[in-house]
Amino acid sequence: MDIKVSPSILASDYANLQSELQRISNSDLIHIDVMDGHFVPNITLGAPIVKAIKRVCDIPFDVHLMISNPIDYVEDFASAGADIICFHTESNSDIEKTVDKIISLGKKPALAVKPKTDVDVVIPFLDKLSMVLVMTVEPGFGGQSFMEEVMPKIEKIRSINSEIDIEVDGGINEETVKIAAKAGANVFVAGSAVFKSENPNEMIETLRDNANI
Repeated sequence: MDIKVSPSILASDYANLQSELQRISNSDLIHIDVMDGHFVPNITLGAPIVKAIKRVCDIPFDVHLMISNPIDYVEDFASAGADIICFHTESNSDIEKTVDKIISLGKKPALAVKPKTDVDVVIPFLDKLSMVLVMTVEPGFGGQSFMEEVMPKIEKIRSINSEIDIEVDGGINEETVKIAAKAGANVFVAGSAVFKSENPNEMIETLRDNANI
C-alpha cells in the first residue's frame, strides 16, 4: 500500500491558510475537519472555505465530516472541491444512502469510526469504500494523545481487505506513526506534528519514512 500523509489544517493558522498550504506542499492529501457543534462539541469550517482554498491548492482534499446529518451536506462539499468525503458511522444519516450519494457525485467515499465503535459496522460497505478512517482520539478537538488500544480495528480491516486505504487520525507523530503503520494503516492524518514543526515539509517526509520502517 502507498503511504500517504494528510496534514490536518485544524492545526494550521486559519488567518493565513494559503501560506499554510504552501508550507505542506509535498503532502499527499489535505485533511479538512468539518465540525458542526452537534455531532462533536466544536465548530470549525464549512463548504465556502473549502471552495476558497481549493482555488489555491491542487493537492486532493480529504474532507472529514464530523456532523450529525452528512447526507444533507455531501453535495455542498463535493461542489466545493472535496475529493474524498468521509463521514461517521455514528451519524444520523443512512450509511449506504450516504455512500451512494458520494459516489454519484463522482467523489471517493470513506467511513469513520470513533474509538469506542465496533469496526464491524464498516465491513458490509468495504466494497464501495475508498477508505476507512479509524479514529485514534475522540473526535472534536486537536492535540489529543494517540490511543494505541484501537490498533486491533486496523488489523481486522486490513486482514479483510488488503487494498483499501486505512487512515488514522489523532495523536500521530514520528513515533505513533510506526505503531499505526505496523497495524496496517497507510494514510496518516497529522496536525500538530506537522504544523507546529519548524519545517512542515520535512516532518511530512519523516512521517512517511517512519511509516515505512
